[in-house]
Amino acid sequence: MAGGDILGRAVTAIGVGKPRRRARNRRAGSGGRPSKSAALQLRDRILEVATELFLREGYASTSIEAVAARAGISKRTFYHRFDDKAALFAAVVHRIIELIRPPPQVPLLQGVKLDEILRRLAGIILRAALSPEAIALHRLIVAESVRFPNLVRTVHEDPASQEAIALIGDLLARELRDARLTVELRRFAAAQFLHMVVAVPQRRSMGLGPPMTPKELQAWARDTVNLFLNGCSGLAGSASRKSGD
Repeated sequence: MAGGDILGRAVTAIGVGKPRRRARNRRAGSGGRPSKSAALQLRDRILEVATELFLREGYASTSIEAVAARAGISKRTFYHRFDDKAALFAAVVHRIIELIRPPPQVPLLQGVKLDEILRRLAGIILRAALSPEAIALHRLIVAESVRFPNLVRTVHEDPASQEAIALIGDLLARELRDARLTVELRRFAAAQFLHMVVAVPQRRSMGLGPPMTPKELQAWARDTVNLFLNGCSGLAGSASRKSGD
């Protein structure tokens, strides 16, 4: 918080008697607590600056001092909102994921058959994973993961990433109705599906081969879904055989 917040808590007494209460409606810049709207705007400005610096300069080269200076705030104001640089980076990751995920009104699980639903979902995932923001974040994670292994965990543990795994796991439970696919196996299968859909197209977008064309991405999603569903059947059978041993 700004130093004026301390002054805003002071009460001025005039003459003898009880101190006069503070006016409820302060004018802008009088040193009181910022409104909720102003606080959110400030947080957004900090995250916007931090996102730019992290993606351009890297995690190690981005300092709290640089973020505060670029955002036009004091370090004290910064620390009232984020505990440290790791907490700031986690907020930046969440912000990027929220920016690239589809709007709430877009139905994710739309289709008649399971393969149709998964193909559509794969297309949505690919559009998000191959967006410029997602590719830039992935480059940052790859470049800094050896020195800062917790960065990978930050992305993996983001609520949105876990929501995607839960969404696909619940879809498998609803559509396959196979008791052999336990909760653990469904989560395993969902995580593998995400990796199968994204890994190669993402690497090619980063320069490890020519980027896939829209037609190639469509074929990739179709073939990945077919392979995944065949694998789920085998996974359930394997689980059944093990339980019978």
